[in-house]
Amino acid sequence: MKIKYQPIGIIHSTFKTVKGMPIQPSGAAGVQGTVEIFSQFKEGLKDLDGFSHIILIYHFHRSDGCSLLVTPFLDSVERGVFATRAPRHPNPIGLSVVRLVEIDACTLTIEGVDILDGTPLLDIKPYVPNFDTPDVTSIGWIEKARRSARSCKADDRFLSQRRNDKNGKNST
Repeated sequence: MKIKYQPIGIIHSTFKTVKGMPIQPSGAAGVQGTVEIFSQFKEGLKDLDGFSHIILIYHFHRSDGCSLLVTPFLDSVERGVFATRAPRHPNPIGLSVVRLVEIDACTLTIEGVDILDGTPLLDIKPYVPNFDTPDVTSIGWIEKARRSARSCKADDRFLSQRRNDKNGKNST
């Protein structure tokens, strides 16, 4: 089975390198960016302006390879990649819920940007609290670290030149 995705646009932010970026939108409060939608997809933006928040689905274009065990930014313990939001998943797909500030033709102004400049956008979905916010009863290992997400910044641990060794530590 072959699966192929085509970017529908490019995400622009002030973050030219991964190091020092917020690791989640909650740590990027007030940080604005833009999304450039390719012209052939402009019609798909109809009625999006009625939503205050949108979900951006994008390709982690600077992450290279997969690691089934990773040491996430919010922890010093090696975790299974599926229990993290690390970009080292078998399919390097990211998602962020951001505030939609404005739509001007094919340019979306967004806020809460935790995304590297030049990131290929795969899709946009409206954020709908009634659909997207279930009664959560457990958030696993993140419960102890969740408050740190607002202040924790990214380093280069998930870039292609760095790999996790057998102990889950990052090495070049």
